[in-house]
Amino acid sequence: MIVKKTAFVALMLVVLALTLTAPAFAQPKIIFDTDFGGDADDLGALVMLHNLHNRGECELLAIMSWSTEEYVIPAMDGVNRYYGNPDVPMGIRHRDAHHLDWNYNRPIADALPHERTNDDVPLAVDLYRQILAQQDDQSVTVVTVGPLRNIEDLLRSEPDEHSSLPGKELVEEKVEKFVIMGGHFPEGTNEWNFNGNMPGVTQYVLEELPVPVVFSGYEIGSQIQTGAAFNEIDPENPLYVGYKHFSEYAPWMRDRYEGEILDNASYDQTAVLYAVRGGLGVYWDKVEDGYCVADENGDNRWVEGDNGDHAYLVLREDPDEIARLILDIKLDEF
Repeated sequence: MIVKKTAFVALMLVVLALTLTAPAFAQPKIIFDTDFGGDADDLGALVMLHNLHNRGECELLAIMSWSTEEYVIPAMDGVNRYYGNPDVPMGIRHRDAHHLDWNYNRPIADALPHERTNDDVPLAVDLYRQILAQQDDQSVTVVTVGPLRNIEDLLRSEPDEHSSLPGKELVEEKVEKFVIMGGHFPEGTNEWNFNGNMPGVTQYVLEELPVPVVFSGYEIGSQIQTGAAFNEIDPENPLYVGYKHFSEYAPWMRDRYEGEILDNASYDQTAVLYAVRGGLGVYWDKVEDGYCVADENGDNRWVEGDNGDHAYLVLREDPDEIARLILDIKLDEF
């Protein structure tokens, strides 16, 4: 009896040790809002979400495209199918398509099997309302890694067949928080996601969002470089296809291109990493006790004051260590 009891206690101690040392992740429900096809960090962030979704660390509820580039939905559909998630709903801001040769959307669409086009998915604002109406209260994390027009459209939306609530009230009821990649902190000018050639959009969204917001600013992702490692992976992998085209043809990359994929800033991946794994006190610290304001052009500054709804991240871990972590998630090397 003593031997059995001793063995049982030893077993419980082992279980307790494993429990204490294993990483503990909640399973946030994520809506991902992206300007996919321009900077390769959107591709990296989407791949991260698929791998984290497949491992049970998050639930990818939907993907919303700010971009209306001709091949954006075919490209994202191809990525979704490559990672085994063909049924993830997608929405698009509007259907007046354009084409940009330097975008990596067409190369990915050409390389990967896909079935959906820009005309086959609902408008983002309609899909937002549908998805949010189906969720438990305060259960959704919205991760935005592009300009915020889809969010403005949602906040301004009227009641419909999915919910009797107007957009702002629907967000307040269903969304736990927003994680926004955008701006410079504590202040800055002309950051793309806050400007987006759409005067007034960021200003409106930051003033009207009725739920907590955590910002991952330009200054964080610019220090964290990933991409060159993809020279060594399967050329049919969407990371290889997208980053290769981006390195060769993106206006701010091609002057440095010498035949191989280049490292690139990991802006959007930081927002995904925080949204899914948190990491406060390990990867980054969080500045609170204030709020972010933006002007008509999206230039932003942090205002100190008693406001619990806004916070921004400050990098704590060595950028190279965060880069290795992000790379491991993108390549599913856990």
